[in-house]
Amino acid sequence: MADKVTNIEFDKKGKQNVTVWNVPAEKEHTQIVEEMLETENGKELDMSSLQERLPKLKTIVAKAVASQTLLKHTMPEQDPVVRATNFDEVALGYSAETAIAEARRCLNCPNPRCRTGCPVSVRIPEFIAKVAEGDFDAAYEIITSTNALPAVCGRVCPQERQCESRCVRGVRGESVAIGRLERFVADYHMAKQDKPPVEVPPSNGHKVAVIGSGPAGLTCAGDVRKMGYDVTIFEAFHKSGGVLVYGIPQFRLPKEIVAAEIENLKAIGVKIENNVIVGKSITIDELFEEGYEAVFIGSGAGLPQFLHIPGENLMGVYSANELLTRTNLMKAYRDDYDTPIKRFNKVAVVGAGNVAMDAARVAKRLGASEVHIVYRRSRTEMPARQEEVEHAEAEGIEFNLLNNPCAILGDENGHVIGLECVPQELGDPDARGRRTPIPKEEEKWVMDVDTVIIAIGTSPNPLIRSTTPGLTTTRKGGIDADDMAHTEKVAVFAGGDAVTGSATVILAMGAGKNAAYWIDEYIRRIHGEPPPPPQ
Repeated sequence: MADKVTNIEFDKKGKQNVTVWNVPAEKEHTQIVEEMLETENGKELDMSSLQERLPKLKTIVAKAVASQTLLKHTMPEQDPVVRATNFDEVALGYSAETAIAEARRCLNCPNPRCRTGCPVSVRIPEFIAKVAEGDFDAAYEIITSTNALPAVCGRVCPQERQCESRCVRGVRGESVAIGRLERFVADYHMAKQDKPPVEVPPSNGHKVAVIGSGPAGLTCAGDVRKMGYDVTIFEAFHKSGGVLVYGIPQFRLPKEIVAAEIENLKAIGVKIENNVIVGKSITIDELFEEGYEAVFIGSGAGLPQFLHIPGENLMGVYSANELLTRTNLMKAYRDDYDTPIKRFNKVAVVGAGNVAMDAARVAKRLGASEVHIVYRRSRTEMPARQEEVEHAEAEGIEFNLLNNPCAILGDENGHVIGLECVPQELGDPDARGRRTPIPKEEEKWVMDVDTVIIAIGTSPNPLIRSTTPGLTTTRKGGIDADDMAHTEKVAVFAGGDAVTGSATVILAMGAGKNAAYWIDEYIRRIHGEPPPPPQ
């Protein structure tokens, strides 16, 4: 049983907002409330008793206020037991009522720090204020003025480390659920039937080429198109979206959402050519010969890294990239597709980032009876989002922490039969502040598995840099670019994972946005036009 406490507030325009809170009722609380209401039933209320009980009633209301303002509204989700057997989206999204209630938790700070934590500078307090008013269309316009992919960001952006980490609400309690509200607004707009006509920016007569249709490329293309440039994206795969379609599972980011976001960009005039491998089908120098005045390289980091231990060539060893591409892009989990994939029994996933969590959860859904995360450090050092770790645990993924693989064992037919591990203990922090694992060689042991999935990171594919004279690279193989996205080759810009190596979707989007600004500045400058306004 719960007590219902009604909270009535008025906004600046005098509009009444009513919120009903369900407060967990203790027996004494219920009795107090019932006695306060006895006068409505014709009974005389004992005023002296009321005076004694009034402080306790205030406590009930105070608890209600605290619980509703200090904590985020819970995100509805599929039951873990059910979702571990399907590829449907796990998080179900806020209702309009929940979104409005969550938005009203925002304090509308005069100096909003949340926005400074957003790589694409979403006007966070402004869009949340519109959600609080129930004006979802205005909220969408505010978000998309700086963010080309709001439905994607609302699902996969690590807000807890960025905008939400700077929310003042988080000082005492939980931050405002910025990402969940962004997702709600984007989904609301997608579901609308009567959308206003799209305004197509007029052409300024200049052409820009973008290599790669991942988050960096899509963001860059969308921004330069809004500036008036004729922009074409060249994508190697048959389907657009880059890592959004081949790397992130359907249950975390439905591909229909990605396709809808891409259609929004096409609607404003962004062109996409698929099945074009820049460096093979065409070179960057040939793009310039076709009249493009600037090229942005946002080709990502799709080259998997391996452990370089004995047994990595055995049958049953996958890179996470291969597993996820077969499953996400090529639909290996569906019976109506012919994509071949091994049927697992006992699986070890090496690594502890978001990709490792994705690979483990995919393996579980493909029928594995056991799935283990093997990681050489402790839970504290795991780079994956806390939400993804919790989802994995709830779905039955086992965590073997402080263990480092040293060999993959096979049978006489070359099939995986085990993963040899060395237990670790943590020593002093390294240069990045993470404690260094120290092996305990005398305690080696073998994990009984038939499949090993390597998810320890990726690096940029060397094709573009090897076919483009004038480009320089970093020690780790990324394209060398400065803070203004300029490479060493004139008129060639780069950003996202192609420069940094594997990172987050939102950081890649921020790099694409930054590159769009400096592409505009460059083309204006070479044509003697005034510079764009500061970012």
